Amino acid sequence: MAFPQRFLDELVDRSDIVDVVSSYVSLTKKGGNYFGLCPFHNEKTGSFSVAPDKQIFYCFGCHKGGGVLHFIMEIENLGFPDAVRFLARRAGMDVPEDNADREESRRRQRVLSLNKEAARWFYQNLSRPEGAAVAAYLERRRITRRTAMNFGLGASLDSWDALLSAMQEKGYSKADMLAAGLVVQNKQGRLYDKFRSRLMFPVIDVKGDVVAFGGRVLDKGEPKYMNTTETIVYSKRRNLYGINLAKKTRRPNFILCEGNIDVITLHQAGFDNAVASMGTALTMEQTKILSRYTKELVLCYDNDAAGQLATQKNIKLLEDSEFKVRILRLPRRLSDGEYVKQDVDDFIKFQGPAAFEAALSGSTDQMDYRMDAVAGKYDLSDPEQKIAYGGEISELIASLSNAVEREVYAGRAAEAAGISRQAMLTEVERARRKLRGQEKRALTRENLNASALRQPRDRAIRYNDLRSAMAEEGVIRLLLLDGSLAERCRALAPEDFSSDFLSRIYRQLLEAWSEGRTPTAASLGASCSPEEMSHLTGVLQRPEAPAHAERALADYIQVILSSAEKRRGTPEGDPLLAAVEKFKGDKKKKGYGGKQS
Repeated sequence: MAFPQRFLDELVDRSDIVDVVSSYVSLTKKGGNYFGLCPFHNEKTGSFSVAPDKQIFYCFGCHKGGGVLHFIMEIENLGFPDAVRFLARRAGMDVPEDNADREESRRRQRVLSLNKEAARWFYQNLSRPEGAAVAAYLERRRITRRTAMNFGLGASLDSWDALLSAMQEKGYSKADMLAAGLVVQNKQGRLYDKFRSRLMFPVIDVKGDVVAFGGRVLDKGEPKYMNTTETIVYSKRRNLYGINLAKKTRRPNFILCEGNIDVITLHQAGFDNAVASMGTALTMEQTKILSRYTKELVLCYDNDAAGQLATQKNIKLLEDSEFKVRILRLPRRLSDGEYVKQDVDDFIKFQGPAAFEAALSGSTDQMDYRMDAVAGKYDLSDPEQKIAYGGEISELIASLSNAVEREVYAGRAAEAAGISRQAMLTEVERARRKLRGQEKRALTRENLNASALRQPRDRAIRYNDLRSAMAEEGVIRLLLLDGSLAERCRALAPEDFSSDFLSRIYRQLLEAWSEGRTPTAASLGASCSPEEMSHLTGVLQRPEAPAHAERALADYIQVILSSAEKRRGTPEGDPLLAAVEKFKGDKKKKGYGGKQS
């Protein structure tokens, strides 16, 4: 919705960005700004800055930036209207609403209310004769009624429309059911329950709202698991199963499991810090949620090939993060003389909680796990494979930034391969020189391509006229620095700008100053996408000297007007004029005829 600008200005004024950000990120003051680890990407060295004078944040690593509203949008995974409401509640302000916005809010609340009623209905089915099969399944899996209650487990019935009928009796419409993803519509337009004859798992977010459901078959039917599709209240990338309970743990870490049953089994056994990533690989959005509650993750996946692959992927995602990552490797279980794969649920049942606690205490760090994975690929008794192992393991060790770590792990690798420590250190150093060379060449390519570095990352706002756009950015910086300079921009119209995005920002600044308002980067957020706001914040990081502001502004305006005149002088679509201009440009490049500009 379009909130009144004066309301947004007041909301931003009441929401100091340092206070808001510090409730999510540990900040340290350095000079006039605050710095910390970026909550939007994985890093070990803080490149995330908060400028209290400009009321903006900016990460020099991932280049996200903006005002306080955009920070809340990113960190809480909210749209702009919901971020406004979030901050308004924090600031104790009433939000002016329009009809369209009230309707969207009503739909969200309706779906959440329906999900809650459906979860209650599923749970009650466990005590009814129709839900006896699911209740018996829980008993076979040794899941107690108390645990079932804690997780809100339930039963969907062997019926095409039992849930549909039950919810209609409570006043929910077919449209409500479709919006929640609880029913499916066939080609003839008939609605029927999506979940039938399944053990039901409500998905509850950090706020305690039931946002979705998962359902597991009781036999060998397909699909084994079925989940709610994306809805107005649910995104699987932004939720973790069990997070509503795990966030209350007193344990120092979180255990990341493969499935819902694993999480439930661990909680029942006393490990109330277990969560699962909704049947998908771990996502950046999920790591942002986890970072609010812990800085240590224990990856605990099945010991089969799929589990090992998931472990490797998540290690890769987390390798430059603020998290300390450990790996809990479950041993294979001996059955009828053979070793079989084992998941968390099996381990707890056959070995018990004490054995799992011991395994948890002895879990290895990610480097040990990765080194073992590399060693497992080679027969180290074969000279040729031993050489190949040395090449791969030295590249892995060379990627470590700490020299002591490199020496320690090189020693372990040498011992595993049966070669001298010095030989392995030599290979690691050779790999490190190669890595530094690759990084240096990449940096050189970036520096040589300075124009590309000044371009917005988002292709939707790419500059067609880079020279003019650089001057346009300068005008915007100066107008945010000193509103009195707006009087000197009378000759410069928004239409003179080459960038539609910068033209829109310039127009907003002129309107704000003309209405007696003091615009800030944060107050411009209502009209900017997150990508636009990040780019604008990056633009504002570049310095402008207040002492030379008038001279700089005049120079910027001259460049913009000159570029605008050139663009107007060559009508788009005129092939003859375009060919003439290209010919002139080619002559200048070759150095004959005409004065060089």
